[in-house]
Amino acid sequence: MPVATTSFLIFAASQVGTPGPANMALLATGARYGFRAALPFVLGVALGKQLVIWPVGYGLMELADQVPWLFTVLKYASATYICWLAWKVANLRLTVGKGQDKAPGFLAGLIVHPLNPKAWAMIVAGFTGFVSAGTSTFEATLTIALVLLSCQLVLHPIWTFAGDKIAQVVAGRPAEKYLMRTLAALTVLSVLFVLFGGGLHI
Repeated sequence: MPVATTSFLIFAASQVGTPGPANMALLATGARYGFRAALPFVLGVALGKQLVIWPVGYGLMELADQVPWLFTVLKYASATYICWLAWKVANLRLTVGKGQDKAPGFLAGLIVHPLNPKAWAMIVAGFTGFVSAGTSTFEATLTIALVLLSCQLVLHPIWTFAGDKIAQVVAGRPAEKYLMRTLAALTVLSVLFVLFGGGLHI
């Protein structure tokens, strides 16, 4: 199978759904401005990742044919970085503020992922961990792009809509640290799944 789509879907959902720069921005935006007002920002965040996926896909897939060992190095480097992010998630505490200023719009959301190191690591991990050797660049990139966009269209609005509720329920309470540790553990397990289980070893 050229791309381990099901395995990547599990990985992508765990990554898109866990706290990171983008989800924290969505959480705070939803809490400050409300779900409806934040929708243009949400759409921008979702589509912004495509600005990273396609250039990375074409660059990495072509580079893999020329320097195969670099592909493997990138896979483990990405996995290491995501595990480091998981450690940060475990120690993260939710804080959101209230504001009456204008909600950020589509263009503000569009630049979130190009400036988000977690997004870059996630995308590189997708190409290096779930795409088999010899897969066409277009097929690999399209699959990665569609899977990530699907996860984002489902999970980003949830973060935005639930941001205010999550903060009100768990912020500053004992349950908060257990929530964040659970999300961090899920992230680490997904990385281990890539390296030793469901991912493709190239």
